[in-house]
Amino acid sequence: MPSGMARGETTAGAYAVVGDAVPASLTGAPGDAARGRAIVLNRHIGLCLLCHSGPFPEERFQGTIAPDLKAVGSRLSEGQIRLRIVDQGRVNPETIMPAYFRIEGLRRVAPAFRGKPVLTAEQIEDVIAFLATLRD
Repeated sequence: MPSGMARGETTAGAYAVVGDAVPASLTGAPGDAARGRAIVLNRHIGLCLLCHSGPFPEERFQGTIAPDLKAVGSRLSEGQIRLRIVDQGRVNPETIMPAYFRIEGLRRVAPAFRGKPVLTAEQIEDVIAFLATLRD
């Protein structure tokens, strides 16, 4: 394996971490930005707005403890966004953001959710497709 590359393995799927990114799509196909927007705004699936805020004036009560999603597509590459969603702990070991795709090595997981990712690979790719559209 080349220097700077690590592998992440889950029963949800395998992914390669290169530097601070997962450059390859988890599904091998691009996501759908419209579906991704719906996931980001959904307070029962993605839960993104629990911690993050963004350019969503129709959404009340957005979070303030995580970075604003405004222009995230200008700040980060798709691969960098992917790693942050898959397993933010690789970027910041002190994070409170859950690993949305990693399923091993987690603590305090409710029995109903053990062995299952928070989001599917397809949902993650949809979220990435949407977040990449948020530019200056």
